[in-house]
Amino acid sequence: MALIRRSLGLCPQHDVLFDNLTVREHLLFYAQVSHYKIPDEVDRIIRILNLEDKRQARSKTLSGGMKRKLSIGIALIGDSKVVMLDEPTSGMDPSARRATWDLLQGEKRGRTILLTTHFMDEADLLGDRIAIMAGGELQCCGSPLFLKNKYGE
Repeated sequence: MALIRRSLGLCPQHDVLFDNLTVREHLLFYAQVSHYKIPDEVDRIIRILNLEDKRQARSKTLSGGMKRKLSIGIALIGDSKVVMLDEPTSGMDPSARRATWDLLQGEKRGRTILLTTHFMDEADLLGDRIAIMAGGELQCCGSPLFLKNKYGE
């Protein structure tokens, strides 16, 4: 069970950050929780998140979009094989959303990413398979192309 937990990455809907830790300290902390202690990986995540200039900033000083980015980075750190992202782009401006999509596309190789979103364009772009739920029940599931062919754009 411990091995399974180490291979999981989680980005909850609401950021779970410590106000007085810096961006770098957050990533180091969560890398160590995953028993992944390579500072180069922390630096790589900071770079792909485009947070180099904020690496020493305390999380309480970050904008909402930057906090979301950091939470996504925490989910990706430690080479997690299964990454669960609950509305990862919520609260981001359109350009930050697009950058996050690019980041996730670049990081999905060798991983299973389970993502919840209210944005159909996001699901279409990022999803290999999409499940649509309403009222807590599964309504349909399939590839973006299958769903478009069946239900129209």
